[in-house]
Amino acid sequence: MTSAPDFAGVGIAVGHATDDVGATGLTVVRGLNGPIRAGVAVFGRATGSRELHAASPHHLVDGRVDAILLSGGSAYGLDAAAGVMRWMEERGQGFSVGGGVVPIVPAAVVFDLAPLGRFAARPTPQMAYDAAARASSRDVAEGSVGAGTGATVGKILGAQAAMKGGVGCAIEMSPDGSLRVGAVVVVNALGDVRDVGGTIIAGARTEHGGFADTERVLRESSTARAVPASETAALQNTTIAVVASSDPLTSVELTQLARASGAALFRRITPSGTSVDGDTVFAVSPLGGRRSASPLGVIEALAASALGQAIERAVRAAKGRDGIPGLADDHGN
Repeated sequence: MTSAPDFAGVGIAVGHATDDVGATGLTVVRGLNGPIRAGVAVFGRATGSRELHAASPHHLVDGRVDAILLSGGSAYGLDAAAGVMRWMEERGQGFSVGGGVVPIVPAAVVFDLAPLGRFAARPTPQMAYDAAARASSRDVAEGSVGAGTGATVGKILGAQAAMKGGVGCAIEMSPDGSLRVGAVVVVNALGDVRDVGGTIIAGARTEHGGFADTERVLRESSTARAVPASETAALQNTTIAVVASSDPLTSVELTQLARASGAALFRRITPSGTSVDGDTVFAVSPLGGRRSASPLGVIEALAASALGQAIERAVRAAKGRDGIPGLADDHGN
């Protein structure tokens, strides 16, 4: 697998904090040199989130945000955003109000309280503070790190048949290099992950080898229950992502970009956006600067491609643990 992309061209820095013992963590995405503009689209029906409305054209801040937090810990992980706010406030970064600033930090979480690690292990504000401080545009770690530490995929047959998920990164650019779109994703899905050709590469495994194909299992289930084997395991899901455009976009356009990027979820993770997934995609761009001649449709196509690649990289870089295998195990990593 090629090295992680350089996100300097899309104006973001990414930082992780990892609790290996507890099998949880978080990932902070912030602007390289100040605030960024954001939009958001929600695809799943089991979300855990904070300040999503601030990443919309209907809010006072008009999508202007200081960072985005992607966290493990389910709803408990939302508390960690306070650490990002503290880091920002100490540097005078935030929405200006009388007497100071209020950092705007939308957040979304994945459920990783089980099956790996310890249920009581949750990302903390200090972890988020540290992740914001160490965030970089280069050499961003992928796989079983940050918010992907306790991530798993393919849980329709129960945790014993699942595989390891994780964090993935990718970048796409226009042929002339004037436009770049990057993606950071945490893959912790009910469904299976597919490569660009549509072949399942990580997901629910059968007792006799190979993959069960989650969509097929659901279609062919003869029971009234949506989850044939382990309803509890199947509830432990959600894929969350940030796509970043080098072109400065409006909050309306970023909302459209986030929605269009969701195509990658439905192509690469089957099924996606279910009632037990909280799938959420943020889209960000610089607040100002020069815009290329590329129409929004081109940016959307590049974003969907970058997010699709990042989803695949997330599972290819993931290392197994606690009896749940990962694709990186096959390569001796």
